[in-house]
Amino acid sequence: MADFHIRLDGVTKTYGSLRVVDNLRLDIIRGEFLSLLGPSGSGKTTILMMLAGFQDASEGTIYVDGNMINDIPSHKRNMGVVFQSYALFPHMSVAQNVAFPLKMRGFGRSDIRERVERALDMVQLSTMKDRKPSQLSGGQQQRVALARALVFEPGVVLMDEPLGALDKQLREQMQLDIRELHARLGLTIVFVTHDQSEALTMSDRIAVFNKGRIEQIDTPRMIYDHPATRFVAEFIGETNLMEGEIAGREGDEAMVRLSDGCMMRVRARDGLERGAKVLVTIRPEKVELSDPPAAANSFPVTVSDTIYQGDHFRVQLQGAGQRFIARRDRRAAEWPQGARLHATFAADDCWVIAP
Repeated sequence: MADFHIRLDGVTKTYGSLRVVDNLRLDIIRGEFLSLLGPSGSGKTTILMMLAGFQDASEGTIYVDGNMINDIPSHKRNMGVVFQSYALFPHMSVAQNVAFPLKMRGFGRSDIRERVERALDMVQLSTMKDRKPSQLSGGQQQRVALARALVFEPGVVLMDEPLGALDKQLREQMQLDIRELHARLGLTIVFVTHDQSEALTMSDRIAVFNKGRIEQIDTPRMIYDHPATRFVAEFIGETNLMEGEIAGREGDEAMVRLSDGCMMRVRARDGLERGAKVLVTIRPEKVELSDPPAAANSFPVTVSDTIYQGDHFRVQLQGAGQRFIARRDRRAAEWPQGARLHATFAADDCWVIAP
């Protein structure tokens, strides 16, 4: 049986008639890295603020280790919090910033010194303990904020888009650093982000939010390869979506008749009856371009544009009554605009969802 560290049972947050979080039921497993992913306004930061105790739930109950914490003030919840803005005190040194939550909790002087040194070692900033935040880079400031959240050894760390202000290269390095720290310390981390790549890189599980509700919660691989809804398919990465209906079934494969009358083969799923309306999703990296066709599914297409994106080409195609997107390795030949080809893909590379 899973060891649930945190449970949100029927949690709702309203502002007047606006329901920001709508009857949320969520179990967070001890020691997991869970990302709350969704667009702005989907309720993910509000959930984090309710967990931290900075906002009250309008309805429902929050449990930690089986104990209700709704009425427990934030400083007694044993949760470290890291914000995007760092929220460091500019007049304090790095060491003083990290020591602050220990002083607020009444730790002794020698204990504070040992814990601060240990926390700064953890984020590789021991040599900068006497500097002020203004003397640090953005990435170093974020490390200080992380050390401050970890210094009192909380059971849970809450992170609200902590890497959003960093440049791409530094953000990617910090993602790996936080992932490594999580694995080493065995923390329960709840991480809020709107960046799909970030969530896929760092998480054990991802909860995809839309309008205050969870659309899907699963591992990164399942979220990407097997989206449960159209919203998830379109929000996580890039995809090709085709409307159709189930026309029949042959063993492990189902036949889908597209809106323009073309037929294609997909992996069969239980519960899809003949005539059921469906959406078929195919990720761009699964689409091959060939001439002549070389797979179970093949559609004549015309290249409308080819965009160089460093490690790959993004090829925009027109065919089968709709637009396709394909990814090609940068070492592949670049197709000219107007080239006539076939977009091909296997039945196993398609995933069927309700429209």
